Amino acid sequence: MPKMKTKKAAAKRFKTTGSGRIRRSKAGKQHRMMRGDKGPGRRRRLRKNDMVHPADEKRIKLLLPYL
Repeated sequence: MPKMKTKKAAAKRFKTTGSGRIRRSKAGKQHRMMRGDKGPGRRRRLRKNDMVHPADEKRIKLLLPYL
């Protein structure tokens, strides 16, 4: 049986934690971060990674077979 292929788009977006949960980055962080578009508190909250909701984890694990 051939090896399963990893969906590369998903591999770039998701990483796993030591306990097996899936981490993701927060939306809205790519551009327009300065000039008063987003406040300092909002920028600070966007720095940290977030966890994928447990309802979506099963679907994402199908995209990443060797996670």
